[in-house]
Amino acid sequence: MTGESEADSVAVIAFERDTEAATEIATALEAPGRTVEHVEYAEGVFEAVWDRDAIVAVMASGIVVRKIAPLLEDKWTDPAVVAIDGDHTWSLPLVGGHHGANRLAAELTAVGAVPAVTTATEAAGKQAVEGRAEALDATIETPDSTVATNLAVLREALGPVERLEGPRAVLVDEDVTVLRQSGDADLVLGTGCRAETDAETCKQAWLAALEAADRELSEVAFVATGDLKAQEPGLREAAADLDLGLVTFERETLEDFEGPSPSKARELTGWPGIAEASALAGGHDHELLAEKRQFEDQVTVAIGR
Repeated sequence: MTGESEADSVAVIAFERDTEAATEIATALEAPGRTVEHVEYAEGVFEAVWDRDAIVAVMASGIVVRKIAPLLEDKWTDPAVVAIDGDHTWSLPLVGGHHGANRLAAELTAVGAVPAVTTATEAAGKQAVEGRAEALDATIETPDSTVATNLAVLREALGPVERLEGPRAVLVDEDVTVLRQSGDADLVLGTGCRAETDAETCKQAWLAALEAADRELSEVAFVATGDLKAQEPGLREAAADLDLGLVTFERETLEDFEGPSPSKARELTGWPGIAEASALAGGHDHELLAEKRQFEDQVTVAIGR
């Protein structure tokens, strides 16, 4: 069981009259390693594609709800389901918001649809535990705990993920989410940026910071930033382009890991310097390997471990 799952197989279901809209949607959702198929609506069509990772239904949400209700079993195994109208006005994640539906709804902005995301963490501009697990390339071993830990996210009381090295045995309460990480990359690119900074500038800033520190991109585990930057399109696109997860921290956590360098962010936003604080908060050892560097007056990058 992973975090906010990648949708490697997507079925786009539409009535015959919406074939053109469905074709446009299917094209917009194409991505490397993903299979997208357009399926014309017929009786039993949802059952026929229920084994896909995700379903995008080009029809009224009420129709979709009635058709999928008997099929729902478990949010960890059911496909993510998104409803979108034929005019591409709204995209509504119906089930599996934290398991791919929110992400697909965001991708559908490519056809002009506005995502109507209702999951509490995203509505509050925060990163759910499932999203953080995905960014860390980790598996959630205690899925029932995510209700409690996502409530802690909403209260800004979760803090950074605690890391333990084995071999050891760990006894946890039922409201502790246990993540199992694969791979040994351990660097964190703490990043702050100006609004509307483009993806290419972010990528060049990261690569320059790594080169200055004599480090390689392959050593990077993920990019870290503050909640207030979580929806920056350039930052998100840059991380995706480099196949890096994006972990966001609330202000209270960053306050606990404020870096040594002076920051204008404190004066302007009330937040500590995001680059160094997020690099420290995300690092396994909470160690700052490289203090923040500014690039083109757009991006600040610090490296933590």
